[in-house]
Amino acid sequence: MAKMMQTVDGNTAAAHVAYALSDAAAIYPITPSSPVGEICDEWAANGRENIFGQPVLIRQMQSEAGAAAAVHGSLAAGALTSSFTASQGLLLMIPNMYKMSGELLPGVLHVTARAIAAHALSIFGDHQDVMAVRQTGFGMLASASVQEVMDLSLVTHLASIESSVPFVHFFDGFRTSHEIQKIEMIDYADMAALVNMDAVAKFRARGVNPERPELRGTAQNPDIYFQGREAANPYYLKVPGVVAHYMQKVAELTGRHYRLFDYVGASDAEHIVVAMGSSCETIEEVVHHLTAKGQKVGLVKVRLYRPFSPEHLVDILPETARTLTVLDRTKEPGALGDPLYLDVCVGLMEQGRNIKVLNGRYGLGSKEFNPSMVKAVYDNMTGAGKNHFTVGIADDVTHTSLEVETGLDVSLEGTVQCKFWGLGADGTVGANKSAIKIIGDNTDMYAQAYFAYDSKKSGGVTISHLRFGKSLIQSTYLIDTADYIACHNPAYVHIYDVLEGIKSGGTFMLNSPWTVEEMQTRLPAAMRRTIAKKKLKFFNIDAVKIAGAVGLGGRINMIMQTAFFKASGVLPVGQALELLKKEIKKMFGRKGDKIVQMNVDAVDRTLDHLVAVDYPESWAGVSDDAPAPVEVPAWVTEVMQPILAQKGDRLPVSVFTPDGLFPVGTTQYE
Repeated sequence: MAKMMQTVDGNTAAAHVAYALSDAAAIYPITPSSPVGEICDEWAANGRENIFGQPVLIRQMQSEAGAAAAVHGSLAAGALTSSFTASQGLLLMIPNMYKMSGELLPGVLHVTARAIAAHALSIFGDHQDVMAVRQTGFGMLASASVQEVMDLSLVTHLASIESSVPFVHFFDGFRTSHEIQKIEMIDYADMAALVNMDAVAKFRARGVNPERPELRGTAQNPDIYFQGREAANPYYLKVPGVVAHYMQKVAELTGRHYRLFDYVGASDAEHIVVAMGSSCETIEEVVHHLTAKGQKVGLVKVRLYRPFSPEHLVDILPETARTLTVLDRTKEPGALGDPLYLDVCVGLMEQGRNIKVLNGRYGLGSKEFNPSMVKAVYDNMTGAGKNHFTVGIADDVTHTSLEVETGLDVSLEGTVQCKFWGLGADGTVGANKSAIKIIGDNTDMYAQAYFAYDSKKSGGVTISHLRFGKSLIQSTYLIDTADYIACHNPAYVHIYDVLEGIKSGGTFMLNSPWTVEEMQTRLPAAMRRTIAKKKLKFFNIDAVKIAGAVGLGGRINMIMQTAFFKASGVLPVGQALELLKKEIKKMFGRKGDKIVQMNVDAVDRTLDHLVAVDYPESWAGVSDDAPAPVEVPAWVTEVMQPILAQKGDRLPVSVFTPDGLFPVGTTQYE
């Protein structure tokens, strides 16, 4: 297999495989899975061929329920069919999912796992949606990174075709679906060589056909329905073996090895975490950090969640294991425990392994899950061990939360970390997407980009998190110690703690119309103190003025990207600008030469207008400005203002109502 490295997000990785192995796809948009269908639709419109030598038939339906019905009908007709969904969209597919599994139709649903609207809507990631369909009879396979989405999407499609069991392949919404990583792509010819074409032929031969009339979807009485449900057991019993077989085939092709449950850590580990999804990447980072210090810890990554195979779980557990902590990214109120925990407990019991098992809940609604929290989970196993705990929040109501000691840094030496504060629709996110692709595709460095959006999207705050370095990046959490921070909106210096976590000697890039002299009064005292105490390299550019001069209006993205390449030194500036101009032609070529030239002019003008701010050492000792007294309700100061200042993670459970109600009329205080 010839290596083809490309910088893509998880949705693109899923689309790459789903398109290759589908005859058709029925789609309906829902965040954060919409790009998968959009990408496949664009490829089909441009005539891209799947492994069967034809474009995929893509149809957008009127709802997710309609999409699921179309998938069911298409499969019944003998066409390999996929769909892409999340959250309530997946729940609307449940009735048809029972039909697909009941009729043993090998379809695949790629799910960008997302929270379910309960006390409030959340468009962000956890496992509540996929856990709500675990009873439908679908196989379920989890990916933890963008590379795994590429590899395990392929395993999922191959296993579904071979076993005749439909599958859900899921990966974490936003964290994996929208995270950009430099990964190894799999060629369509290599995929085709792994497909069991005899199984495909048998599936097509089962398709409804007026030449072979048969009765499907009967209504059955109590005398036979039960037997019919049990008749499919042999198909499910062979699924773990089929999945393991194709994991081995993909390993032979790519050199990347997967098992139904993968273990990393000390061979004599006593304390082991069991988890699935993107958290496994962060936990693995911490495991490497702790085992290097001699600690006996480990991690079990769950790949195949349904059918759950306890034999394979027990097979990879070290004999020395004394305590397991099973981490669930979902909440089932009233249950004895969350789903993965219950499966592990029953599996160990049936296999005769007597190990203490604890249950923890983390990461709901994309709540941050970082190395400090992982360490708290391992520390919890060394003592009495709190069970049914939460980590990552301060629960001062039912006292479920673990104490977390912050500040654990497990990033590999040489990894450069950058944060960019932007305004939704100002081009910051788009600029950083192109920057990370330029770095990833034109150097031998690994690259990662993740974008934290406000739910308002356009007009809300965006924070871009970019990492790059010589080693594989597994940090599936937000940057809290940055080498480079850019603020693309000058108003933010008064609203957010923009420089929080910047390293001593780091670089701060500000877009503002202020002169060096005006910085003395325009910048808050706390920011000036940080700049001076940490001896930051401080640059300013009036990007709005440059954008206006070349005709770009408020689109400052190319200007700020040019400034980043100049100030960060990640690439020689001449090479970076040459690559950036190529990217501009690729991005804007269809909009005409005038638009291309405007952006090129913006790049050319940037370096002459980039100012290194020579600030006085006295900034280190300035005192805080006295806040102006403002009469506002307590809820605004105690709850709303911390949320607006990006400090909502620090709010305890007690400040919220159990039914999710908020007061009205609060917009006036924004």
